[in-house]
Amino acid sequence: MTFFSTALQVTMRQASFSLSAIAVLQLIKLPWVLKFLWSPMVDRRCNTMKGYRRCIFISEGIYAAIILFVGHLDLHEDFYFILTLIFLSLVASATQDIATDALAVLTFRKKDKGLVNSMQSLGSFAATLIGSGFLLVLLQKYGWHYVLPFMSIFVLIAIIPLWHNKKLKLIPQPASEPVSKADFVWFFTRKSIWRQIGFLALYYAGIIGSLSMFRPYLVDLGYSMKEIGIMSGVFGSAAACVASLVSGQLITRFGSFVTRRIVAVCSLFAMLYLYFITNDTPTYPLVLGGLILVWFCYGMSTVVVYTTAMDNVRVGREGTDFTVQTVITHLSGLIITLVSGKVADLFGHHNLFLFEAVLTIITVVYVFLMFSKKKEVKA
Repeated sequence: MTFFSTALQVTMRQASFSLSAIAVLQLIKLPWVLKFLWSPMVDRRCNTMKGYRRCIFISEGIYAAIILFVGHLDLHEDFYFILTLIFLSLVASATQDIATDALAVLTFRKKDKGLVNSMQSLGSFAATLIGSGFLLVLLQKYGWHYVLPFMSIFVLIAIIPLWHNKKLKLIPQPASEPVSKADFVWFFTRKSIWRQIGFLALYYAGIIGSLSMFRPYLVDLGYSMKEIGIMSGVFGSAAACVASLVSGQLITRFGSFVTRRIVAVCSLFAMLYLYFITNDTPTYPLVLGGLILVWFCYGMSTVVVYTTAMDNVRVGREGTDFTVQTVITHLSGLIITLVSGKVADLFGHHNLFLFEAVLTIITVVYVFLMFSKKKEVKA
């Protein structure tokens, strides 16, 4: 998914597409926004280890098959058909994600979930390093038809650990009512959940908005696809991998309450840094430093978001509730990406980063006001 969005972004910008048009490309990720619609079905059918494994294996197989087929098409001649197939592949990927998230909730205890999400984010960003770094460099050298078959192999490699892990067991849960088709609606009926919803919508909106426009910004600065792949895909993703470990350790030692605040303040510093270095044409070290800083904050934020999401699921609806919460972050990210593209088009990148900084200030204020120790105790 990272490879597709990165490669298509850079290709479109090199072909002189507008920033607004590039931002619209994010719509191919809609399956990850709409997956809450079929998450109750996954919860209803996957209530045993065998059910979860079957769902994950089948979904990943479909995902790999579509990617392999896309590799036989021409990126320029079949552009819109490729977008359609990528969209369908992400439906399969999103289904696998629902089952995987529920499995993670059901097989690990609360005290381990900070480190579990740290490992999950580390794996995700390692894949980003490959998808938007290593494979982007190979794309420029060997072309579309050679890179896509390797991608389909990577997708299948991802299921090998689950295939061999025979010791993974579901933690017994209290009995609950059967899951209904519209069970995701009842997630929003709990009064205590609304501050979490606001948190999910805001927490890394500024970071995502900046990242979504950073690669087009690098193109405008004159960097090649290879250079962008190394800067963003390699250095940026590596920083996020390290940040995932750091955030997991912070949560284990200090808890979500303190870590949530630390990461929010760090994100604000990153946005202000980008705003100040774009006053003029920044040097390579300044640009790389900003990119690493933003990716580092993104890696930390992701672990915080996923860990708090695991703490807010109902028994028997783990996949549904976790999915609804991740969908809120994806939807927020999609909206902020579209808005960021428009802001960058109208006012330039310097003012875009000012916009993201203001958004992050709102986030910091929200976190400090809505998640006080007194309110944590009440919850």
